[in-house]
Amino acid sequence: MIPLSFRPRLIDSLKDYDQARFAKDFAAGLTVAVVALPLAMAFAIASGLKPEAGIFTAIIAGFLISALGGSRVQIGGPAGAFIVIVYGIVQQYGVSNLIIATAMSGVLLFLMGLFKLGSLVRFIPVAVIIGFTNGIAVLIALSQVKDFLGLRIPKMPGDFFGILGALWDHLHTLNPWALGVALVSLAIIIGWQRWLPALGPRVQFSGKLSSVPGSIVALVLATLVVGVFKLPVETIGSKFGGIPAALPAFALPEFTWESARFLLMPTITLALLGAIESLLCARVADGMIGDRHDPNQELMAQGVANFVTPFFGGMPATGTIARTVTNVKSGASSPIAGIVHALALLLVILVAAPLAGSIPLATLAAILMFVAWNMGEWREFVHLKNYRVPYRVTLLAVFFLTVVFDLTVAVEFGIFAACVTFIYRISSLSRSERLTVADHPQLAGRDGLQAWRLYGALFFGATKLLEEREDQLPPQVLVLDLKNVIYIDSTGAEALENLLATCRKQDVRLIVSGLMNQPLDIARRTGLLAKLAQRSASDVQPDVAHAIDAAVAGLPPLPGDAAEMGYSGA
Repeated sequence: MIPLSFRPRLIDSLKDYDQARFAKDFAAGLTVAVVALPLAMAFAIASGLKPEAGIFTAIIAGFLISALGGSRVQIGGPAGAFIVIVYGIVQQYGVSNLIIATAMSGVLLFLMGLFKLGSLVRFIPVAVIIGFTNGIAVLIALSQVKDFLGLRIPKMPGDFFGILGALWDHLHTLNPWALGVALVSLAIIIGWQRWLPALGPRVQFSGKLSSVPGSIVALVLATLVVGVFKLPVETIGSKFGGIPAALPAFALPEFTWESARFLLMPTITLALLGAIESLLCARVADGMIGDRHDPNQELMAQGVANFVTPFFGGMPATGTIARTVTNVKSGASSPIAGIVHALALLLVILVAAPLAGSIPLATLAAILMFVAWNMGEWREFVHLKNYRVPYRVTLLAVFFLTVVFDLTVAVEFGIFAACVTFIYRISSLSRSERLTVADHPQLAGRDGLQAWRLYGALFFGATKLLEEREDQLPPQVLVLDLKNVIYIDSTGAEALENLLATCRKQDVRLIVSGLMNQPLDIARRTGLLAKLAQRSASDVQPDVAHAIDAAVAGLPPLPGDAAEMGYSGA
């Protein structure tokens, strides 16, 4: 029975909490809310949902993740990493099944935290993470070309080649006004974030202005220009009818076991992606504030958020790096900042929802283009030449499969390739060497005696070491020194048993020495230790020196030995 350890970081963060810390958290929460508003709407639209789905997710999931999570400063909400998989689920199964898949992923995330699997997520190789992160970035940018160019495409396909075909077929519908708004918006975002701080003292208030997100500046200016000049571009209002000024009521979708069966792989993908994103984000936050998050508590909080949010019109949620970094840089010190961010977005919904209807989709597309560029780790492609072939193949294959085929297939292949690579490398580190007279003088003249020292791990990928000894048995005695063997699995234990059986069949004595810790434990549990000592207790020795002495003692004396000249061994 696994004990339930559910202790949100909020409880510990409130110790010695004072007014000064609250003021910093309050200011940080408001700043993050400003950053989250355009991103939440853009992520939802890019995922094939209405813009309010992103805002509802930022409010509900953002509140739950901060209140129940294992990090002091992490901000939860909709993330760009989910766009591809969510869009695919919506296109193939519909919104109601997205709700079911998201809720099921929430249950899976909670169970991962409950069974303390949070640390295992960190074992996913960097090559896999970079490959699918860059692939997702490309797909996000590609999905925004339609609104960036103002193309009139009734329904965008979900697959890579389908998207390219639809864009090419409708290129003649390009809206120059939308393209102009998108380009100007992108220029404002880039200029505001990168060039304004460089102006420094030459521009008054440049430091304070640079703290305002460029996406908000572009959003406000583009909305004003489009509204004042009545530019013929598509807006949230013209496409979605605006945003409701209230949170949706609780609603259960129609559930069938048939649909749940088909949603198994999307559910697993959502859960794994959410776990990876949230724990990577939490690790980034730890480095910035000198703290250490609780990965299992974080997964349980992510699970609760993803189980609750979809029933209130939301979408999958996870920890978000951009908003978390903004939170830290704004002075946040506790989960109160994340709670304030969620409440501030709720206030925006209740008060300013009608104003969102005038936001041009071209500007949201420009924001996501910028997000996609910053999301990708493009320098890794340049640095590939510095890595070995397995790393390059894994990264490029995951990237290619993510872009061209499916994120689920890409992650599955990436993890499989990483496992195969790991097995190969560990097996190549396992080796054996023959001990000589220089190491142990007792071996002099003993042609029927061989002593071998094994290194590494005796597992299913390295049993060839024992198979080689089995194929080249000495005439009389084989000594195996396993002191430097750190791990033996059931296959390795079986290979040792096979070697023992072959030795006895050919009347060769097998002496094993140096069994330590895990190898000794599995030798006991599998019965191998008893079989080794079945003929003589001296066939199992603590070290190789005693093993060779025992082997020599059981052999006929050499010509000239003291025993042969009539002397006793005393």
